[in-house]
Amino acid sequence: MRAMVLNKICNLKENKRPLELVNLPKPVPKEREILVKVSACGVCHTELDEIEGRTPPPRLPVVLGHQVVGRVEKCGGKAGKFKIGDRVGIAWIYSACGRCKFCLEGNENLCENFKATGRDANGGYAEYITVLEDFAFKIPDEFSDSEAAPLLCAGAIGYRSLRLTEIKDGQNLGLTGFGASAHLVIKMVRHKYPNSKVFVFARSEQERNFAKELGAIWVGDTQDKPPEKLDCVIDTTPVWKPVIEALKNLESGGRLVINAIRKEEIDKEYLLKLDYPTHLWHEKEIKSVANVGRRDVSEFLKLAAEIPIKPEVQEFSLKEANKALLELKERKIRGAKVLRID
Repeated sequence: MRAMVLNKICNLKENKRPLELVNLPKPVPKEREILVKVSACGVCHTELDEIEGRTPPPRLPVVLGHQVVGRVEKCGGKAGKFKIGDRVGIAWIYSACGRCKFCLEGNENLCENFKATGRDANGGYAEYITVLEDFAFKIPDEFSDSEAAPLLCAGAIGYRSLRLTEIKDGQNLGLTGFGASAHLVIKMVRHKYPNSKVFVFARSEQERNFAKELGAIWVGDTQDKPPEKLDCVIDTTPVWKPVIEALKNLESGGRLVINAIRKEEIDKEYLLKLDYPTHLWHEKEIKSVANVGRRDVSEFLKLAAEIPIKPEVQEFSLKEANKALLELKERKIRGAKVLRID
């Protein structure tokens, strides 16, 4: 099978083609696994973190990609959840132990043995992938393959982030950064919390205009001051500056949810500007988002079909994966980028 493989950690400024197109053996499903013929795979900022070494180290060489959509081609001997031809999705959560206190509490995203698709196991930048059947998700008929792909990560992690804000209808929400995840969050907010106002902070004029199109009440640059205080903010940026700026705009008792695996080091000195009375006093909270659980993916797919949420997507061929990643690195974003494998 054809696959785009990452062989070593590198800096995308120095190596603009980090992935190599190779032929790999077609995987064989184990007893409780299914073999999926991949049709589409979303491109995520997390892949940039993997390539540049900001995540826990991926196994190398590795096939990236954790927003995978395809059809079941073969089932292992003890796999009976899906039929041949069923359309399924595979998300960031590739597996968890199922036995620890976190798994038993429904917080499998915190499991010490959490395995990530495209990091700890080969992902969807390939023609085929295998996965345990319990970690595959039925894709609603409302979505095309390309529309469904970003729902599996950008949508699911956005859903978890929104849930962690504990927002109530009528409260103000801020979004810092307006890429694949945030543009889906605003659609969720308009459906679930129709009386809440959304304020968007983005450095790109294109992103700000896009946010207005989707219903943002106000848009501005990272350092701009909104006309109202914010009850909660979701940060989806890869750097520290927006975090510090967002804390200034929080209402007393407000909560900032940081949706990122790692922050880039380029502006780490910005943390020195963190001032307790300005940024944290009056019981402001900061909460991180760690991975997603199966509940997040399942609930979000149901919600997305109900609304329905139709993500904006830009399609690339498998061999154009490096181009898609580089555009993401350079913040050339409108919606989500998706590789068409077939």
